[in-house]
Amino acid sequence: MAKVIESEPTSINLVGAGTIINGNIVSNGDIRIDGNIVGTIESKGKVVLGSTGSIEGDVVCTNADFSGSVKGKVTVAELLTLKATSEVEGDIFIKKLVIEPGAMFVGKCSMEKSQ
Repeated sequence: MAKVIESEPTSINLVGAGTIINGNIVSNGDIRIDGNIVGTIESKGKVVLGSTGSIEGDVVCTNADFSGSVKGKVTVAELLTLKATSEVEGDIFIKKLVIEPGAMFVGKCSMEKSQ
């Protein structure tokens, strides 16, 4: 039987400013979003949302750094950072959370106990 080898998340994906994507994104690597996404994002790496970026849909990832707007459920396995310019509307499920002064968050937060 063949052995399945899962590669490390090495790719960095970019959605540039002015780009609009309607659909789901699944990535083994990191992704930076400066455009607009309408759909679910699943990443085994880090999701970086720039100040010009927006997401309308759920986000599931290992780490996240938001400076833009998110409307949807956010599930982060490790660290979620909400920068001063970020606006999040929806529930978040995280292990660790950093919120800078000025960040907007409307929803419920569930924090997993660190082991």
